[in-house]
Amino acid sequence: MSTTPQKRNTYDNTVPNQARTPGRLRSIIGGSAGNVIEWYDFLAYSIFSIYFSKAFFPGGNMTVQLLNAAAVASVGYVVRPLGSWLIGTLADRFGRRLALSLSVAMMSLGSLMIALTPTYATIGIAAPAILVFARLLQGFSMGGEAGTSATYLSEMAPPGRRGFFVGFVQVTVVMGQLLALGLMLLLQRAVLTPAQLDAWGWRIPFFIGGLLAVFALYLRRGIAETESFMRHGQDPARESLLVVLLRYRREVVWSIGISIGGTVAFYTFTIYLQKYMVNTSGFSRDEATLIATIALLIYMVFQPIYGLLSDLIGRRKVMMIFGIGGTFLTIPIMHALGETHSGTTAFLLNLAALGILSGFSSIHWLVKSELFPAKVRALGVGLPFAIVTAVMGGTTEFVALRLKAAGHEPWFFYYASLCAAISLVTYIVMPETRHTSTIDQEARNV
Repeated sequence: MSTTPQKRNTYDNTVPNQARTPGRLRSIIGGSAGNVIEWYDFLAYSIFSIYFSKAFFPGGNMTVQLLNAAAVASVGYVVRPLGSWLIGTLADRFGRRLALSLSVAMMSLGSLMIALTPTYATIGIAAPAILVFARLLQGFSMGGEAGTSATYLSEMAPPGRRGFFVGFVQVTVVMGQLLALGLMLLLQRAVLTPAQLDAWGWRIPFFIGGLLAVFALYLRRGIAETESFMRHGQDPARESLLVVLLRYRREVVWSIGISIGGTVAFYTFTIYLQKYMVNTSGFSRDEATLIATIALLIYMVFQPIYGLLSDLIGRRKVMMIFGIGGTFLTIPIMHALGETHSGTTAFLLNLAALGILSGFSSIHWLVKSELFPAKVRALGVGLPFAIVTAVMGGTTEFVALRLKAAGHEPWFFYYASLCAAISLVTYIVMPETRHTSTIDQEARNV
């Protein structure tokens, strides 16, 4: 019978045993609730930019204003690798709980800054400058949140059904987005006029997000640390970033390859399509919001189902659903959506795109968690993804809008398909992590 080494716990020395089902579920729920709020805060920027872009970037047509807002959104993604590195390292050395609490506190501050910043008409160039700084805080927070929360839930999930439970990581992402979209629908249809939304109503979601993030901080102070970290984390050698990248370079390359196509597809199909339906298809903002919201509700249900499927048939086969579909169906779906004026057809095309995306979004966090050992898992999971997101995901809307402004909108569809093809090649050559999971190997070696 092996003994557990004495580990330093940042919060206390009495760590609840995650093997007890009630404690495990409480921690999964607590961690997930915080993730919902983080993603609500982060994605509210892109969702409400259709209203607040003119407040910070006056003049020009709608495409130019959205382009400027998208450029600031991209700034938040550029800093994500730094957040992933620092907060991920903190998670691997001092515990997942501390890192998760820090990330949500930073997100709260960023959201409240956006809510309180005066417009360009009031303070001039200082308005977009403050907006950029607030977005940098949000990006730093999300860079650390993404890898650390996925690591936490992967380590907490029960063996044999890890795909099903970690599928809820993406549910929290979608729930955060749906909270923002639902609030937009409520404001549009029942509370404010379009003029009020343009003038000051767009501040409401950021006030709410900042306060919710404070509540998430309270929730996360009570979650348990994972046994995987307590037994195998806190390596005295404290490996540097360079050592991580070199020692686990194959896993890092796989993680990047897994992420490229899915990251571009996620921001295309869950964020950009709403603006695409307004700016290209000709739907009203209200109609586009309603179509996107209903499609995302169904997409949310797909995530644990696809995750359970990966428990049954393997992770790689599920990812191939996205790899093949994203490569060969993105172009026809986008062309068809741009030409339709039917709400039903637009909804079905949205749902088809999200069904393809689910092959990636439901399990990619788990697959990456199964590649890396506990002592570098949060950093290994988060940093490659943050780099991909900074370079490609955060610029997705910017690229799409720039090509549209230049009169070459269809080029973006080929760009998204090419990215999916890169991921498809990765899925073909990488191992089946369901059979080689480092999480399971560490549990057997205790």
